[in-house]
Amino acid sequence: MSANMDSGKKHIAMYIGSLNKGGAERVMCNLAEYFYNAGYQVTLVTTYLADDEYEVADRKWEPVMEKDKADEPGRLIKVLNMDEHIKTVRMKSSEEPGIDRVFTALMPDEKGKRVANFRNRVKKLRDTWKSLKPDLILSFLGKNNCMAIYSARGLGIPVVVSVRSNPSREYGSKGLNLAMNMLFPKAAGVVVQTTGAAEYFKDCIRKKCWILPNSINPSFMKGNIVPFSERKNTIVSVGRLDDNKNQILLIRAFGKIMDEFPDYRLVIYGDGPSRKKFEKEAAGIEAARSAGTSGSSDDHTDGNRIVFMGNVSGVADKIRDAKIFVLTSKQEGMPNALIEAMSMGLACISTDCPCGGPRDLIRDGENGILIPMGEDSAMEDSLAKALRSLISDAKKCEAMADAALAVRKDYSPEKINSQWKEYFEGLMRDT
Repeated sequence: MSANMDSGKKHIAMYIGSLNKGGAERVMCNLAEYFYNAGYQVTLVTTYLADDEYEVADRKWEPVMEKDKADEPGRLIKVLNMDEHIKTVRMKSSEEPGIDRVFTALMPDEKGKRVANFRNRVKKLRDTWKSLKPDLILSFLGKNNCMAIYSARGLGIPVVVSVRSNPSREYGSKGLNLAMNMLFPKAAGVVVQTTGAAEYFKDCIRKKCWILPNSINPSFMKGNIVPFSERKNTIVSVGRLDDNKNQILLIRAFGKIMDEFPDYRLVIYGDGPSRKKFEKEAAGIEAARSAGTSGSSDDHTDGNRIVFMGNVSGVADKIRDAKIFVLTSKQEGMPNALIEAMSMGLACISTDCPCGGPRDLIRDGENGILIPMGEDSAMEDSLAKALRSLISDAKKCEAMADAALAVRKDYSPEKINSQWKEYFEGLMRDT
């Protein structure tokens, strides 16, 4: 008898590579908690155990550290982390309530040659679906989506795949794009975050597309909105430091105006492979400015004006009292960081990047400013102009910040989560 029949609850299996701290992983964790609290049985199926994962309320697993007592209750299993090192996880008994988890990485003794490994991965995932017998499978991201559809073929389980960024980027390789075009027509549904993302697919896939944007992380909805008059003269950016997020554009644009507005700072939150490059660029701008002013500027701040904070916990509280938020991505799905900044009443500037997430959120000149995509120098000038216009016109800046707060209603967790629930219920009724 299947687990969902035993419990009398509908069972949703959610499949992703790991619960590492990224945007897609956070959305899946939020959905897992929502559906569990709404009375569903939920199992998270991941390939790996990440070393730094999101906390999941009501989880039925716990990584085991060396200092942990071996005699604590629970079943111990061996899993792999993302570097394919063996780790130990303690699982609660199947009778206990909570969000369950299954790991599907091939262990060292299950590995062989490349072709055999692919077959074994598919078999292990297929055996997972046979064992869980979920009423629906939700998969996130690139190769996972193709694997979910392929491994569940013939089992009668509806598979919903979700593309979390620009499809042309997520399925950029020739092989993965071919697999996507072959397998996505067999999915029960394809969730995208923007209208632009849906338009990427051929007709037989596009007709399966359902637009479900990200909701606002509840932590950003807590607390009072800081009055504009009490906000600090700070420009903030939040995100992974890499060439796609393109924070170097913001660093250079701020460099163009920083002498005009000596009481403003740029504070960048996040870490990533481009951090050293971005820090070097910022240091060069600071050094050139110091040399040019010979230490006699009217700078009202202490130390550097461009600050890198790295990864921090509680980022909502860190940026809550800033005035301006900037997103500089080359490509985005529905950018969590932008929605969250708008929800706290920051005046927001974003590149008008594909596949249209910022454009779905921002009405240019009303609740934010969109920077047209183009050559780097032109974008730097456009961003510098936008920053100058908000800093020099407090009334305009405050009006855009106030208008941005409407996202609290349009993208509230209650509203977006209920759309996911309605969509899933419809698919489960049809099978």
